[in-house]
Amino acid sequence: MIAALLVAGAAGLVLAGALFQPWRLLYDQRVDEAVPSAAPTQPAPSAEPSGAGGPAVQPAPSGPVELASGALIPHEHPTEGTARVLELEDGSRVLVLDELATENGPDLHVWLTDQPVVEGRDGWFLFDDGAWTSLGPLRGNLGTQQYAIPDDLDLATITSVSIWCERFAVSFGAAPLDLG
Repeated sequence: MIAALLVAGAAGLVLAGALFQPWRLLYDQRVDEAVPSAAPTQPAPSAEPSGAGGPAVQPAPSGPVELASGALIPHEHPTEGTARVLELEDGSRVLVLDELATENGPDLHVWLTDQPVVEGRDGWFLFDDGAWTSLGPLRGNLGTQQYAIPDDLDLATITSVSIWCERFAVSFGAAPLDLG
């Protein structure tokens, strides 16, 4: 009887360890990717006239253009940093997580969603209630990293980004994105 209980207890510990992965809280994964600097959304007016007394010509922005940004707030775990959506010169778009700092955890993904960001416990579970797009697994819980946004994703439908734990269906942290 005691041997059966010990075997069952050991099996339970192995299962709990595989599910919760508590050792991940003991180490950090830092990712520091080079991110192109973004031009302002509205370029500054040019002082050069277009000729013949016409209006000033607006130069096209060189480099990436920031389409939206928002500060990350904590949900299930302490989380901070900035989320930015950039349009690159080739027309592709990326989500940049600048100076991300959150706890490490199992099965963390970066999601763009149509849900509002709500502070406190009420905001922990919202992001899988509506439409969401996973940009892939979170590569590191610390640092600056970027994720490609699918070309066919309509950014007008996106209101937030979440660091989402798929295993437990909970947000570690999120940021509102005003894409205008």
